[in-house]
Amino acid sequence: MEQVSAQRNTSVDDEPPLTQMGVDYRLSTPSATRFGASESSLFRKQFFPSTNLTQWNDWHWQLFHRITTTEQLLRFLEPTEEERAALQRSDWQFPFSVTPYYLSLMHLKDPNDPLRKTVIPHIAESIVSAGEAIDPLAEDHTSPVPGIVHRYPDRALFLATSFCSVYCRYCTRSRLVGGHTEALEEYWEHALSYLEAHTEIRDVIISGGDPLTLSDERLSLLLARFKRMKHIQMLRIGTKVPFVLPQRITPALVKVLKSYRPLYINIHAIHPNELSPASRQACNRLADAGIVLGSQTVLLKGVNDSVSVMTELFHQLLTVRVKPYYLFQCDPIVGSSHFRTSIAKGKEIMDGLRGHTSGLAIPYYVVDTPGGGGKVPILPEYEMAHDRTGYCLRNYEGRTFVYPDYPEES
Repeated sequence: MEQVSAQRNTSVDDEPPLTQMGVDYRLSTPSATRFGASESSLFRKQFFPSTNLTQWNDWHWQLFHRITTTEQLLRFLEPTEEERAALQRSDWQFPFSVTPYYLSLMHLKDPNDPLRKTVIPHIAESIVSAGEAIDPLAEDHTSPVPGIVHRYPDRALFLATSFCSVYCRYCTRSRLVGGHTEALEEYWEHALSYLEAHTEIRDVIISGGDPLTLSDERLSLLLARFKRMKHIQMLRIGTKVPFVLPQRITPALVKVLKSYRPLYINIHAIHPNELSPASRQACNRLADAGIVLGSQTVLLKGVNDSVSVMTELFHQLLTVRVKPYYLFQCDPIVGSSHFRTSIAKGKEIMDGLRGHTSGLAIPYYVVDTPGGGGKVPILPEYEMAHDRTGYCLRNYEGRTFVYPDYPEES
């Protein structure tokens, strides 16, 4: 089946490009960075001097000019020894790819830039630690047909594509993405037939890869097929496109997405530096269309593992009508130990959020259990003690209160 072309040539996407809004958004975190039209424009003029603003704001142009090799990357930054060692490995299986737009959000001279850490290969990925696995969530064992993961009774995951515009180095599904772009789309018919036959499924999550990298035509056909399945009550799309390729969120795409209701989109957000004017416009465009937006964040060591960064991220997401939904403990994918924090660190962050910001800004902190057991919520210790007369509870200030609670009469 047809994967979207990196070259712009069709009429369905001929709409005004995303505009660069002349607004600066200042972050309150210690590593505060300013991203406005001027910064993006400077990057474009420095590295793509023959590219005009209309081309830069064309998502096909962004895909066609992705940075995927060491030689291309050297135009923009000097890799560290650890990055260079990883980039030069001939046996590297998980590809490297980043859009010019996403690269423009980074401090190119800072090897500790949080976004850089998540997309530039590092030799630490070659270290296999205890408990790590290629398929840590055992998705292959709960896949009745290719392209479907059916772990929960009433929900199923539909893997629409193996392509992403940017490859996150901690990706749980790195065994499937990149290098085999057609591998999932060729199974669409079997996967859709499975969903049609299993009427107990009321909720489908479209994931991948990134489904919003598909063409408008492919997405329209897919949504039309789901619309005919009367037992499917809701669709969810998992994507990182609004933050790595916001130019993709065109009026034409939004029109396609609006054809299915109710539609929920969960955006993979990891750091407040991703909230640029372009990504803000992309989120607002989706929200204005009546699409419910949530976020899914992975807790990453040295990237977002602090209360201040998480607070800023969740606050900024709410300003563009994205509700923080899940904070995931990093899955034990092979070569991910340098990204994983302790669960105690995650509980510490959640404790620093609860009571110190609005409840809307607080996601569920969950571990997606290895072996396919599903998501398990993790909470700080709020219940200090209980007996037959009630519960002793700790609040966000560390003070304790007793709630009277009596056994129900049998």
